[in-house]
Amino acid sequence: MRRYLPSLSALHAFEAAARYMNFTKAADDLGLTQSGISRQIKNLEDFLGITLFHRSGPRLVLTEVGATYYRNLAQTLDRLHEISIDAVRGRTLDATLMIGTHPVLGARWLPARLGSFISANPDIPLEVLVANADTDFETTRLDMAILRGGGSWLHARAVELFPEYLAVVASPDLIPPDQSQAPGAFWNHPMLQNAGRSTLWLHWLQLIGHSYTGTIQGNRFANNNMLINAAIHGLGIAVIPTCFIETELEQGLLHLPFAPPVASGDSYFAVYPERKAHQTNIILMRDWLLRQTHDLRHSGPKNEKSPL
Repeated sequence: MRRYLPSLSALHAFEAAARYMNFTKAADDLGLTQSGISRQIKNLEDFLGITLFHRSGPRLVLTEVGATYYRNLAQTLDRLHEISIDAVRGRTLDATLMIGTHPVLGARWLPARLGSFISANPDIPLEVLVANADTDFETTRLDMAILRGGGSWLHARAVELFPEYLAVVASPDLIPPDQSQAPGAFWNHPMLQNAGRSTLWLHWLQLIGHSYTGTIQGNRFANNNMLINAAIHGLGIAVIPTCFIETELEQGLLHLPFAPPVASGDSYFAVYPERKAHQTNIILMRDWLLRQTHDLRHSGPKNEKSPL
Protein backbone atom coordinates (compact mmCIF):
# COMPACT_ATOMS: atom_id res chain seq x y z
CA MET A 1 0.00 0.00 0.00
CA ARG A 2 1.41 3.37 -1.03
CA ARG A 3 2.15 5.68 1.92
CA TYR A 4 0.17 8.91 2.28
CA LEU A 5 3.18 11.24 2.31
CA PRO A 6 3.70 14.79 1.05
CA SER A 7 6.91 15.67 -0.78
CA LEU A 8 9.99 16.10 1.41
CA SER A 9 10.63 19.50 -0.20
CA ALA A 10 7.20 20.72 0.90
CA LEU A 11 7.77 19.42 4.42
CA HIS A 12 11.16 21.14 4.65
CA ALA A 13 9.63 24.40 3.44
CA PHE A 14 6.81 24.24 5.99
CA GLU A 15 9.12 23.29 8.89
CA ALA A 16 11.48 26.20 8.13
CA ALA A 17 8.63 28.69 7.72
CA ALA A 18 7.04 27.56 11.00
CA ARG A 19 10.38 27.66 12.81
CA TYR A 20 11.16 31.22 11.70
CA MET A 21 7.52 32.35 11.29
CA ASN A 22 8.81 34.12 8.24
CA PHE A 23 8.86 33.01 4.59
CA THR A 24 11.89 35.16 3.72
CA LYS A 25 14.07 33.71 6.49
CA ALA A 26 12.90 30.20 5.61
CA ALA A 27 13.86 30.83 1.99
CA ASP A 28 17.34 32.03 3.01
CA ASP A 29 17.78 28.97 5.21
CA LEU A 30 16.86 26.53 2.43
CA GLY A 31 18.46 28.40 -0.47
CA LEU A 32 15.11 29.06 -2.15
CA THR A 33 13.13 32.12 -3.13
CA GLN A 34 10.28 33.43 -1.00
CA SER A 35 7.84 32.53 -3.78
CA GLY A 36 9.31 29.03 -3.83
CA ILE A 37 8.59 28.61 -0.11
CA SER A 38 5.07 29.95 -0.59
CA ARG A 39 4.46 27.56 -3.49
CA GLN A 40 5.72 24.54 -1.55
CA ILE A 41 3.49 25.35 1.42
CA LYS A 42 0.48 25.86 -0.88
CA ASN A 43 1.18 22.43 -2.38
CA LEU A 44 1.35 20.93 1.12
CA GLU A 45 -1.93 22.55 2.16
CA ASP A 46 -3.60 21.30 -1.01
CA PHE A 47 -2.26 17.78 -0.41
CA LEU A 48 -3.45 17.71 3.20
CA GLY A 49 -6.65 19.63 2.58
CA ILE A 50 -6.02 21.95 5.54
CA THR A 51 -4.84 25.51 6.18
CA LEU A 52 -1.49 25.66 7.96
CA PHE A 53 -0.94 29.43 8.20
CA HIS A 54 -3.02 32.56 8.65
CA ARG A 55 -1.73 36.05 8.01
CA SER A 56 -2.42 38.67 10.69
CA GLY A 57 -1.32 41.88 9.02
CA PRO A 58 2.39 41.46 8.31
CA ARG A 59 2.66 38.59 10.79
CA LEU A 60 2.49 34.88 9.99
CA VAL A 61 0.43 32.79 12.42
CA LEU A 62 0.12 29.01 12.57
CA THR A 63 -3.38 27.61 12.69
CA GLU A 64 -4.14 25.25 15.54
CA VAL A 65 -3.76 22.21 13.30
CA GLY A 66 -0.67 23.79 11.72
CA ALA A 67 1.00 24.20 15.13
CA THR A 68 0.35 20.55 16.00
CA TYR A 69 1.57 19.41 12.59
CA TYR A 70 4.75 21.48 13.00
CA ARG A 71 5.60 19.99 16.41
CA ASN A 72 5.15 16.44 15.17
CA LEU A 73 6.94 17.14 11.89
CA ALA A 74 9.96 18.73 13.62
CA GLN A 75 10.40 15.61 15.73
CA THR A 76 10.06 13.36 12.67
CA LEU A 77 12.60 15.35 10.63
CA ASP A 78 14.98 15.30 13.58
CA ARG A 79 14.62 11.53 13.72
CA LEU A 80 15.32 11.25 9.96
CA HIS A 81 18.39 13.42 10.52
CA GLU A 82 19.54 11.14 13.34
CA ILE A 83 19.19 7.88 11.46
CA SER A 84 20.96 9.38 8.44
CA ILE A 85 23.89 10.46 10.61
CA ASP A 86 23.85 7.05 12.29
CA ALA A 87 24.34 5.43 8.90
CA VAL A 88 27.30 7.69 8.09
CA ARG A 89 28.98 7.49 11.50
CA GLY A 90 28.39 3.82 12.08
CA ARG A 91 26.99 4.54 15.56
CA THR A 92 23.70 5.86 16.85
CA LEU A 93 23.34 9.55 17.54
CA ASP A 94 21.79 8.55 20.89
CA ALA A 95 25.31 7.66 22.00
CA THR A 96 26.38 11.29 21.49
CA LEU A 97 25.63 13.90 24.14
CA MET A 98 24.50 17.04 22.31
CA ILE A 99 25.16 20.20 24.32
CA GLY A 100 23.92 23.59 23.20
CA THR A 101 25.17 26.87 24.60
CA HIS A 102 25.73 30.57 24.04
CA PRO A 103 28.46 30.82 21.35
CA VAL A 104 30.87 32.87 23.49
CA LEU A 105 30.36 30.65 26.55
CA GLY A 106 30.92 27.64 24.30
CA ALA A 107 34.10 29.16 22.89
CA ARG A 108 35.65 30.50 26.10
CA TRP A 109 34.20 29.13 29.33
CA LEU A 110 33.16 25.57 28.49
CA PRO A 111 36.26 24.23 26.65
CA ALA A 112 38.50 25.25 29.57
CA ARG A 113 36.59 22.79 31.76
CA LEU A 114 35.46 19.97 29.45
CA GLY A 115 38.68 18.02 29.71
CA SER A 116 37.78 16.48 33.06
CA PHE A 117 34.39 15.29 31.78
CA ILE A 118 35.96 13.77 28.66
CA SER A 119 38.64 12.03 30.73
CA ALA A 120 36.07 10.61 33.14
CA ASN A 121 33.63 9.58 30.38
CA PRO A 122 35.68 8.62 27.29
CA ASP A 123 32.82 6.50 25.96
CA ILE A 124 30.44 9.48 25.66
CA PRO A 125 31.09 11.46 22.45
CA LEU A 126 30.19 15.16 22.77
CA GLU A 127 28.75 17.51 20.20
CA VAL A 128 28.68 21.19 21.21
CA LEU A 129 26.25 23.37 19.28
CA VAL A 130 24.87 26.91 19.50
CA ALA A 131 21.61 27.27 21.42
CA ASN A 132 19.38 30.27 22.05
CA ALA A 133 17.32 31.28 25.07
CA ASP A 134 14.15 30.58 23.04
CA THR A 135 15.07 26.94 22.32
CA ASP A 136 11.94 24.78 22.08
CA PHE A 137 12.65 21.92 24.46
CA GLU A 138 9.62 19.99 23.26
CA THR A 139 11.16 19.49 19.82
CA THR A 140 14.90 20.19 20.14
CA ARG A 141 17.51 17.56 19.31
CA LEU A 142 19.70 18.90 22.13
CA ASP A 143 20.20 16.77 25.21
CA MET A 144 21.09 19.80 27.31
CA ALA A 145 21.62 23.52 26.90
CA ILE A 146 23.59 25.98 29.03
CA LEU A 147 21.51 29.15 28.87
CA ARG A 148 21.31 32.54 30.54
CA GLY A 149 17.95 33.51 31.97
CA GLY A 150 15.63 33.48 34.93
CA GLY A 151 15.38 29.70 35.28
CA SER A 152 12.08 28.88 33.58
CA TRP A 153 11.79 27.12 30.23
CA LEU A 154 8.74 25.26 28.91
CA HIS A 155 8.92 21.46 28.68
CA ALA A 156 12.30 21.47 30.46
CA ARG A 157 14.03 21.13 33.80
CA ALA A 158 16.63 23.71 34.79
CA VAL A 159 19.30 23.79 37.50
CA GLU A 160 21.27 26.93 38.29
CA LEU A 161 24.98 26.72 37.56
CA PHE A 162 26.21 30.21 38.47
CA PRO A 163 24.99 33.81 38.55
CA GLU A 164 26.14 36.18 35.83
CA TYR A 165 28.47 38.96 36.97
CA LEU A 166 29.12 42.10 34.94
CA ALA A 167 32.18 44.33 35.06
CA VAL A 168 33.56 47.26 33.15
CA VAL A 169 36.96 46.24 31.80
CA ALA A 170 39.83 48.03 30.14
CA SER A 171 43.15 47.25 28.56
CA PRO A 172 46.18 48.25 30.68
CA ASP A 173 47.31 50.22 27.61
CA LEU A 174 44.17 52.37 27.83
CA ILE A 175 43.97 52.72 31.62
CA PRO A 176 47.06 51.67 33.62
CA PRO A 177 46.18 49.13 36.34
CA ASP A 178 47.57 51.44 39.07
CA GLN A 179 45.12 54.21 38.11
CA SER A 180 41.94 53.02 39.83
CA GLN A 181 39.04 55.36 39.17
CA ALA A 182 35.64 56.18 40.61
CA PRO A 183 32.74 54.56 38.72
CA GLY A 184 31.52 57.96 37.55
CA ALA A 185 34.79 58.51 35.68
CA PHE A 186 33.73 56.02 33.00
CA TRP A 187 32.54 58.96 30.92
CA ASN A 188 36.13 60.14 30.43
CA HIS A 189 37.00 57.12 28.28
CA PRO A 190 35.79 55.80 24.91
CA MET A 191 32.96 53.33 25.50
CA LEU A 192 32.32 50.17 23.50
CA GLN A 193 28.83 48.76 23.12
CA ASN A 194 27.40 45.28 22.63
CA ALA A 195 24.84 45.37 19.83
CA GLY A 196 23.23 42.18 21.13
CA ARG A 197 22.70 43.59 24.65
CA SER A 198 22.42 47.30 24.05
CA THR A 199 21.27 48.20 27.59
CA LEU A 200 24.28 46.74 29.42
CA TRP A 201 25.86 50.10 30.23
CA LEU A 202 22.69 51.49 31.78
CA HIS A 203 22.09 48.19 33.56
CA TRP A 204 25.60 48.25 35.05
CA LEU A 205 25.17 51.84 36.24
CA GLN A 206 21.87 50.93 37.88
CA LEU A 207 23.41 47.88 39.57
CA ILE A 208 26.26 49.85 41.12
CA GLY A 209 23.83 52.55 42.28
CA HIS A 210 25.28 55.32 40.10
CA SER A 211 22.63 57.74 38.87
CA TYR A 212 23.11 58.75 35.25
CA THR A 213 20.61 60.34 32.90
CA GLY A 214 22.63 61.02 29.75
CA THR A 215 22.95 58.98 26.59
CA ILE A 216 25.50 56.20 26.20
CA GLN A 217 27.40 56.40 22.95
CA GLY A 218 30.30 54.47 21.52
CA ASN A 219 31.39 52.08 18.81
CA ARG A 220 29.18 49.00 18.61
CA PHE A 221 30.23 45.39 18.10
CA ALA A 222 27.95 42.56 17.05
CA ASN A 223 28.88 40.07 19.77
CA ASN A 224 30.96 39.57 22.90
CA ASN A 225 33.91 37.99 21.07
CA MET A 226 34.33 41.14 18.97
CA LEU A 227 33.76 43.34 22.01
CA ILE A 228 36.37 41.53 24.11
CA ASN A 229 38.98 41.75 21.36
CA ALA A 230 38.24 45.44 20.87
CA ALA A 231 38.72 46.06 24.60
CA ILE A 232 41.99 44.07 24.65
CA HIS A 233 43.31 46.24 21.82
CA GLY A 234 42.54 49.40 23.78
CA LEU A 235 39.70 50.69 21.62
CA GLY A 236 37.64 51.51 24.69
CA ILE A 237 36.09 50.25 27.91
CA ALA A 238 33.29 47.68 27.84
CA VAL A 239 30.73 45.99 30.07
CA ILE A 240 31.35 42.25 29.79
CA PRO A 241 30.17 39.17 31.72
CA THR A 242 33.18 38.04 33.72
CA CYS A 243 32.65 34.37 32.86
CA PHE A 244 33.71 35.23 29.29
CA ILE A 245 37.03 36.83 30.26
CA GLU A 246 38.49 34.66 33.03
CA THR A 247 41.71 34.07 31.08
CA GLU A 248 42.10 37.71 30.04
CA LEU A 249 41.70 38.89 33.65
CA GLU A 250 44.15 36.30 34.97
CA GLN A 251 46.75 37.18 32.31
CA GLY A 252 46.34 40.91 32.79
CA LEU A 253 45.11 41.55 29.24
CA LEU A 254 42.09 43.23 30.82
CA HIS A 255 41.47 44.64 34.29
CA LEU A 256 38.69 46.27 36.32
CA PRO A 257 39.55 49.96 36.84
CA PHE A 258 36.15 51.16 38.12
CA ALA A 259 34.40 48.67 40.38
CA PRO A 260 34.28 44.97 41.29
CA PRO A 261 31.98 42.62 39.36
CA VAL A 262 28.30 42.93 40.19
CA ALA A 263 25.55 40.33 39.79
CA SER A 264 23.36 41.12 36.77
CA GLY A 265 20.25 39.39 38.15
CA ASP A 266 20.43 36.58 35.58
CA SER A 267 22.11 33.21 35.96
CA TYR A 268 23.37 30.45 33.70
CA PHE A 269 21.39 27.22 33.90
CA ALA A 270 21.76 23.65 32.71
CA VAL A 271 18.47 23.09 30.91
CA TYR A 272 17.35 19.74 29.55
CA PRO A 273 14.10 18.44 28.04
CA GLU A 274 11.59 16.98 30.46
CA ARG A 275 11.24 13.96 28.20
CA LYS A 276 14.97 13.18 28.63
CA ALA A 277 15.25 13.95 32.34
CA HIS A 278 16.09 10.40 33.38
CA GLN A 279 18.75 9.63 30.75
CA THR A 280 22.01 8.56 32.36
CA ASN A 281 24.31 10.69 30.18
CA ILE A 282 22.31 13.83 30.87
CA ILE A 283 22.42 13.22 34.61
CA LEU A 284 26.19 12.69 34.39
CA MET A 285 26.66 15.99 32.54
CA ARG A 286 24.31 17.89 34.87
CA ASP A 287 26.10 16.65 38.00
CA TRP A 288 29.52 17.36 36.48
CA LEU A 289 28.47 20.92 35.62
CA LEU A 290 27.19 21.45 39.16
CA ARG A 291 30.54 20.32 40.57
CA GLN A 292 32.44 22.56 38.16
CA THR A 293 30.39 25.62 39.12
CA HIS A 294 30.06 25.05 42.87
CA ASP A 295 32.47 27.85 43.78
CA LEU A 296 30.90 30.30 41.30
CA ARG A 297 27.47 29.65 42.80
CA HIS A 298 28.62 30.21 46.37
CA SER A 299 31.50 32.68 46.26
CA GLY A 300 31.21 34.63 43.03
CA PRO A 301 33.90 35.36 40.41
CA LYS A 302 37.59 35.08 41.23
CA ASN A 303 38.42 38.69 40.41
CA GLU A 304 36.05 40.39 42.81
CA LYS A 305 38.22 42.78 44.81
CA SER A 306 37.43 46.43 44.28
CA PRO A 307 40.32 48.42 42.88
CA LEU A 308 39.10 51.48 44.78
